[in-house]
Amino acid sequence: MTRSRKFAVFVGVFAGLLAGAFVALRIPDSDAAAMRAKYGGPASRFVETVDGMSVHYRDQGCRDCPAIVLVHGSNASLHTFEPLVEKLKDRYRLISYDQPGHGLTGPHPRDDYSARGMFEALAAVAAAAGVERFAIAGNSMGGRIAWRHALAKPQDLSGLILIDASGAPPPPDAEKPRLYLGARIMHHPVGRFLARHIAPRFVFEQSLLDAVADDAFVTEAMVDRYWELTRYPGNRRAAGLLAIADREPEYGQRLSEISVPTLILWGAQDRVTPPYNAKTFDEMIPNSRLVMFEGVGHLPMEEAPERTAAAIDAFLREGVL
Repeated sequence: MTRSRKFAVFVGVFAGLLAGAFVALRIPDSDAAAMRAKYGGPASRFVETVDGMSVHYRDQGCRDCPAIVLVHGSNASLHTFEPLVEKLKDRYRLISYDQPGHGLTGPHPRDDYSARGMFEALAAVAAAAGVERFAIAGNSMGGRIAWRHALAKPQDLSGLILIDASGAPPPPDAEKPRLYLGARIMHHPVGRFLARHIAPRFVFEQSLLDAVADDAFVTEAMVDRYWELTRYPGNRRAAGLLAIADREPEYGQRLSEISVPTLILWGAQDRVTPPYNAKTFDEMIPNSRLVMFEGVGHLPMEEAPERTAAAIDAFLREGVL
């Protein structure tokens, strides 16, 4: 057998082994009906946008009380706010929803994961709930959507609450943040391709451990929720598109234009969006206040719902609403 023939055989065998491994490791999408049954429930509602996106949302709490719209972060769902809803439901109307490409909402019909595309779901939910003026609270990527909304439509808002939000301009000497495992994978084209087909459960567990301050906080049920909902049909492809969507960093230079009273809540041990981001938001937004939570990471509304609820309640009771 000639050398070129041997090489061709080797390449063929290697490609076959790779293909076999890919097939063996492939993890299918979760079943949409099963996910709606498991993660929907009596509180869940759906509203369709003009181009057919069915947005999953919940409208809970005191119906005649001031409204707060809750916006989750990347790879999460409205469930991340349920501990906070439980603490505030007697005094506020809490409206949460799954952003496009997340949870039970599924992918955006036009694959638009820019801030403008995300606004479509927010507008549909606000209209369905019949609220014209509300406070908005966003975590991580949801925080970026929240402050972008404050720039675009300040007349809609009575208050802005940023919970470990993304999008603040980094200081020149800032240390590079330690991204959670899932985000590191999605930063690479090969990782994005593999994530659409493989997505092992341990990646979601490690991503959550990277995000929180206390490992004991991460439960099996929590890992299952993130893992299963990310595998809701269309969400894995959406996650790849979201990872490379234009963050429009130029808007970060306009934070000083935000006129809405703003509360900035931050986990002092956040490694995903480190506390220097909180200080930037506080320095750039004129009418803001900053509250840091010791012993808390990237998800204060889940890691410390009592402290988060108390800070929000104090902020809103001081005449913001």
